[in-house]
Amino acid sequence: MRCFWPALPGRRRAFVQLPALAGLLFGSVPAAAHVKWFAPYIVGAPPQPIAVTLANPWFWTGIALVLVFFLATRAIEKSPAGETILAGMDRITDPLWQRLDEFVRLVIAAFFVAIFAVGGVYLTPDLKTPAEWVSWAQLLIAALVIPRATRPLAAAGIIGLWLLALRDYDIFHLLDYLALGVGVAAYLVLEASDKPEWRKHRFEVLRWGVAIALMWSSLEKFAYPDWFYPLVVEKPFLTFGLPRDVFIPMAGVAEFTMGFGMIWTPLVRRLSAIALFVIFNAAVYPFGRVDLIGHALIMAIIVAIAADHTREVHFLPALKRRLAGVPTGLAAALLIFATGYWGLHIALYGPEGRVGTPAADIATHSYSPEYPHGPQVPGGIGAPPVRASDAGGHAGHAMPATADAKPALAAYQQVMERMHGPMMQGIAHSDPDAAFVLGMIPHHQGAIDMAEIQLRYGKDAANRKLAQEIIAAQTHEIGEMREWLKQKNLPQPAR
Repeated sequence: MRCFWPALPGRRRAFVQLPALAGLLFGSVPAAAHVKWFAPYIVGAPPQPIAVTLANPWFWTGIALVLVFFLATRAIEKSPAGETILAGMDRITDPLWQRLDEFVRLVIAAFFVAIFAVGGVYLTPDLKTPAEWVSWAQLLIAALVIPRATRPLAAAGIIGLWLLALRDYDIFHLLDYLALGVGVAAYLVLEASDKPEWRKHRFEVLRWGVAIALMWSSLEKFAYPDWFYPLVVEKPFLTFGLPRDVFIPMAGVAEFTMGFGMIWTPLVRRLSAIALFVIFNAAVYPFGRVDLIGHALIMAIIVAIAADHTREVHFLPALKRRLAGVPTGLAAALLIFATGYWGLHIALYGPEGRVGTPAADIATHSYSPEYPHGPQVPGGIGAPPVRASDAGGHAGHAMPATADAKPALAAYQQVMERMHGPMMQGIAHSDPDAAFVLGMIPHHQGAIDMAEIQLRYGKDAANRKLAQEIIAAQTHEIGEMREWLKQKNLPQPAR
């Protein structure tokens, strides 16, 4: 699963003035890298054609399973048993419902305190910034959430942080952050209002914010499935035993449809929220506290949706009340979001896409055998001195090419030169087992470096897929070999 707010950028200072902010925004060039918690990648790269997804039987299997679930839920909801189930859920969640506004405000404030403590980020740990004042602005936003009169200022700060992030990140990357950011900001404004007609929509805007964010971000699993290969290799338990090419499209379907479910009828949205909460907990826990910070706000909103007692349906109520409205609505949502995602990508980057170069490695986790896809420090343990920035997998510093050689040839030559010395030094170890491992680590690293060059310069689809698989598999094996060296108390090679 992807980090959704984990994927959300965030909120900053309420005191940011828009004219001054506009000057900051247009005074710099946005980077082309989108950063997941596990690795940077390039959003400008051309996505896999939507026709590939539409021809995937596992995509349609996932859609069919979800439709059965939604239709069964709606049939129950329309019967007397439906109200009985909702009433039971109301009784269980009533203590939280009675103080739901306090819960949501507390979580929003706590989230900003947490990312203030992390430091150097915009709205989530995967959106880095060198500006120290941004962290203090986050602390200010947390304080502004508490008094009712200043909550609209906190909302302005959240939108301001998103706008500020445009200085450093491509707008296409930030779109999935926008929906949830707007939802949280709108909640703070509506909750602080003294107009009942406004206040009654405060939880509804949260639902829409998280639903749109999830549906938009889920499309990455269809557009760029190879970006998820390293994660599946590193954490195979996340697939629940399913093959990689079965799990990734079905995970995308689950994310999209559960997001869709949260804007449907009361029982559908509450069960969708519960399912997502279970999925998030299963996906977040293994990655530690920093990953929890990145997911905390969206998880809390999902809890609020599950505890929401309201029965009103304001958007297209007639459609939602009919059983036929479920497949109709889901088909319309898929059409709208897929058209928007692929269409906007073409509008921004052209049919062939565009690959840029990030200014530096940025990711939540730094490199280690446990997180081999984190950014690597040149010259450090396990770190190559140069990386192919726009490889679509790992990111780093662009490799210099000689003036009289083609860039790809120069890059390949550098790989061979870097690999040869450490390999020969490794295989010279007196212990044959250690010699094997110490020789294979730089050999594997050379294969990874060559695969990244292929992704940077190559065009053949089959070769690009093979290169992604090499990166995933051999990075995992390097981690295993480094762990073996650690257990044997043997020195780690530099690369």
